[in-house]
Amino acid sequence: MAGTKIVDAEPKVVALEIEPATVAFLIAKARAFDAKVAPADRDTVSQPGEDDDHGALEDYGDDPVAAEITEVIADLNEDAQAELVAMTWVGRGDFSAEEWQEAVQDAVERKSGPTADYLLGMPLLGDLLEEGFVTLGYSMEDYETPV
Repeated sequence: MAGTKIVDAEPKVVALEIEPATVAFLIAKARAFDAKVAPADRDTVSQPGEDDDHGALEDYGDDPVAAEITEVIADLNEDAQAELVAMTWVGRGDFSAEEWQEAVQDAVERKSGPTADYLLGMPLLGDLLEEGFVTLGYSMEDYETPV
């Protein structure tokens, strides 16, 4: 057919310094961290035993999920850490996939403290990371993510 344009349905996959499986793991952990809530006031329980299972979702200063995320990020090299930050920015819509290299360079230039602290301070970190991951051509379905 004249004038018919064939569009490739497969998104272009952006090459990453960080292992995609590590990103998928961090997304799963970040979602678990994002689900945390402030500890409940135990005096407001209306039924005995009602709050027995809530402790798993309560955020305390010594959160093992946050510690695990921090450890994994700290073990990454500087380039991989910059990519994680850039990926959240892509997920947030600050940059497009086409602007990936610029996003990574900005992450390197703007770094002012521990990457894990910056990322864990972002509301909905898991959602932002996943959105960036998908925008860069990856899929969570391709990686096993035990939490």
